Amino acid sequence: MTHEVRGVVAKAKGAPVSVETVLVPDPGPGEALVKVQACGVCHTDLHYREGGINDEFPFLLGHEAAGVVEAVGDGVTEVEPGDYVILNWRAVCGQCRACLRGRPWYCFNTHNAKQKMTLADGTELSPALGIGAFAEKTLVAAGQCTKVDPEASPAAAGLLGCGVMAGLGAAINTGGVTRGDSVAVIGCGGVGNAAIAGARLAGAAKIIAVDIDDRKLDWAKGFGATHTINSSGTDPVEAIRELTGGNGADVVIDAVGRPETYEQAFYARDLAGTVVLVGVPTPEMRLELPLLDVFGRGGSLKSSWYGDCLPSRDFPMLIDLYRQGRLDLDAFVSETIALDEVEAAFTKMHHGDVLRSVVVFP
Repeated sequence: MTHEVRGVVAKAKGAPVSVETVLVPDPGPGEALVKVQACGVCHTDLHYREGGINDEFPFLLGHEAAGVVEAVGDGVTEVEPGDYVILNWRAVCGQCRACLRGRPWYCFNTHNAKQKMTLADGTELSPALGIGAFAEKTLVAAGQCTKVDPEASPAAAGLLGCGVMAGLGAAINTGGVTRGDSVAVIGCGGVGNAAIAGARLAGAAKIIAVDIDDRKLDWAKGFGATHTINSSGTDPVEAIRELTGGNGADVVIDAVGRPETYEQAFYARDLAGTVVLVGVPTPEMRLELPLLDVFGRGGSLKSSWYGDCLPSRDFPMLIDLYRQGRLDLDAFVSETIALDEVEAAFTKMHHGDVLRSVVVFP
């Protein structure tokens, strides 16, 4: 059986997205059909539209999603129809060298659904991050579904599927923030503010937010920043050092992903401190640092892929914290919108007007 649904499609590089009829097949072996309840508008979706990921147009956009499993294919044991799930884009294989060494968050063989969703004329769609959740239903690998507490709001829970998990994980998993640490976060959009929330959860004593937009710095205070720096008129390296006894922060998280912000993060950390890059750079960007400084400052320079998360471990835990009132996922939801408002949401995101617009399905 084929399911006819509405979905947001990017047909050509830079062209406005459109709502199209999408044909979704029943799940085959190892696959799950999910009725999407909510999906966040992430900057990665805009990257797809702009051709910044690859040129495999047309794309079925959307990936930060929560919904209910409607059907599963043969061999699926992880979930069953009726399960409330968050979708993830790193369904681990369990067999690659990373998985076998006990580091499944680095899985080298993550997988997606094998069958293709199509437009009404049969044109195959490339689902964003193997998910394609700006649609009433989507087809994914069963391992991309993580069962969580069904009492959690879909609009909030779905954000763990990408940006919020990336930021939280950058602080907790990659950065190893712990009690009493000083932490600086450069860039206070959705990912950066999630890193701030993660640092607070981990018990950081001092959390310094850095941005060029006072509005975003105000948001950062709400997520747990103890100090803010507007770097449009202040040297952030010197300001972070001044706030940390002249030493620099124990962990500095670059949630922007540009050479200049990475250099700031590098010099704003304490000796033997940690830099975490979670902002995604573009292919043409290059970084130049004196190798002697890299050697002499010691510590760790890390990249955070999806917050180095393991969805089966992290999603239920974070949803429990949300349900306990210890993690305010609702605060990341700036607005809820309809499916045909995604293009307008991209504009708001580009202007920095929102943390997250979230498509909510009736």
